[in-house]
Amino acid sequence: MTQPSPEILAASSTGIARAAKLLTAGALVAFPTETVYGLGADARNGSAVANVFAAKNRPSFNPLIAHVADTQTARHYVEWSDTAERLASAFWPGPLTLVLPLKPGHGISDLVTTGLPTLALRVPAHPAAHALLQRFAGPVAAPSANPSGRISPTTAAHVIAGLDGRIAAVLDDGPCTVGLESTILGLDGPPTLLRPGGLPAEAIEAALGTPLAQRAANAALSAPGQLESHYAPGAPVRLNATTARSGEVLLGFGPMDCDLNLSEAGDLHDAAANLFGHLHRLDATGQPIAVAPIPDHGLGRAINDRLRRAAAP
Repeated sequence: MTQPSPEILAASSTGIARAAKLLTAGALVAFPTETVYGLGADARNGSAVANVFAAKNRPSFNPLIAHVADTQTARHYVEWSDTAERLASAFWPGPLTLVLPLKPGHGISDLVTTGLPTLALRVPAHPAAHALLQRFAGPVAAPSANPSGRISPTTAAHVIAGLDGRIAAVLDDGPCTVGLESTILGLDGPPTLLRPGGLPAEAIEAALGTPLAQRAANAALSAPGQLESHYAPGAPVRLNATTARSGEVLLGFGPMDCDLNLSEAGDLHDAAANLFGHLHRLDATGQPIAVAPIPDHGLGRAINDRLRRAAAP
């Protein structure tokens, strides 16, 4: 059942107060983080979380990330560890999600965890997200604010284009700066990279002083962003292209002739910030998208992960 078009809220004290009031009432509010815009619901309210899945048409077996204002709040819901403390001290607030065992009596809706005994938690660095979480004073379950499987939103306009009539409000604070979803790390065993993202794995390994374990390709779904086909435009995507074929548009990287360039200077941080916005623009042409090769290190690993899933049938 559709709703009226969402309220567009400025990232002011008034707008943040309104967004927090809507979340408290069980409504869905999209809000900016440094990674992408998230579609927020009270993580303790099963009905609200169910509406997130419905609005996105998201598979019910795909877990959500709970966003909290600080480490102290995170400890209320999960079995904290020395490794979690070290990583939180180094990288929170920021684009890192930690997956930890749930505490008894945690109060989180089973829909958030999809029945798993673990919870994915993040403390975002975006000032508006942080202010909203402080004002709401509780955990907010928030996947990316877009139809499931499609290109992630890095502006409020992207959110409205995908979810108009399905959510209550959008807190608009301009484009996201990182532009890639968070890196997800499993801590219910040896530290394991569950999804590459906005924090390079090399930085995590340097903080821990040890290599990360890698998720097996055939492992059961344990975190968001692991579906084979994800982040996809409506048009086909062809990877590792040096030129566009007839009828294609070319997404470039580094100095080259192309329709849009992720970073003419070959900067992976710029490329990550531009990735989803450029895909949205090229997808609007209705033409197949060819993508230039991206170096597979640092943030390039996360960019290539998103592109491989976008190109999957």
